[in-house]
Amino acid sequence: MRAYRVWHRTAYTYSKPVQDSVGQFHLVPRPLPWQRVEASDVIVSPEPGDLSADRDYFGNSSTYFHVTDPHAELTITSSSEVVVDDPVYDQAALAQPWEHARPLLHPEVPGAWRATEYALESTRARHVPEATAYGAESLTPGRPLGEAATDLMQRIFRDFTYDKTATTVTSTVADAMRKRAGVCQDFAHVALACLRGNGVAARYVSGYLATEPAPGKERVFGADASHAWLAVWLPRVGDAGDVDAAGDAADEGQWLAIDPTNNQWANDRYVTVAWGRDYGDVSPVKGIIFTKAKRSTLRVQVDVAPRGEHA
Repeated sequence: MRAYRVWHRTAYTYSKPVQDSVGQFHLVPRPLPWQRVEASDVIVSPEPGDLSADRDYFGNSSTYFHVTDPHAELTITSSSEVVVDDPVYDQAALAQPWEHARPLLHPEVPGAWRATEYALESTRARHVPEATAYGAESLTPGRPLGEAATDLMQRIFRDFTYDKTATTVTSTVADAMRKRAGVCQDFAHVALACLRGNGVAARYVSGYLATEPAPGKERVFGADASHAWLAVWLPRVGDAGDVDAAGDAADEGQWLAIDPTNNQWANDRYVTVAWGRDYGDVSPVKGIIFTKAKRSTLRVQVDVAPRGEHA
């Protein structure tokens, strides 16, 4: 296991005061079988008149805030202490044919009803023909699910260039497919479109990746970044009749977390914050402001620092 202190600061400045700011953030890591959240705190400045923590539809920690005092600057600072282990996957689930992970075509598979929404098209992961065809090259008939998902991950890593200038937050899957370039969000959305276009259920995951400085270099505080990857549904291998009427969570199966940006399965260096259909469901901060300001600036700083290893 590895333990981390995660610090994330989002700062907005405006050319004229903002009278009203309403927003939502996904910044608190998610408790999971392989991830333990030992502490978490989020500070909003100026102090909101309303700050309400809750769970969203996907089970993520989601907090609503409303700042009513006029302000020319808004900062949201989160800090968490998290212990992460390597996920352990069922080898039989990885070895089953990828076709079993298509809940719309195989509703009899245990947990299919839970996974169905992750096989549908979403706003930022459109099923464009180019992506469907690209995904089909990895999803050959009868190929083991884990092998097929890994092959797609490797191909995106090989065929696409990481380039911060190639896309923007509004870029589409079609844009990334055409340019064969983008950032982690783009690569995750492309992979989702490739899989879902062929019927496979997969979800978008947001969080952080602990990085290490180059040899001989010191860590620079605040120089990390948020990260995005995806997780592919691994249906539970067993008797579909074991599913009860309530849909026991154990029947959902597992989700293989893959990172096409770094060409690897997510491991104990990945801190999971939230998951959903695409970035729009889990963006770190979003909201609406009421102001006459013509200009604004945004600065984001992230630091993922190891607290030492746990046996």
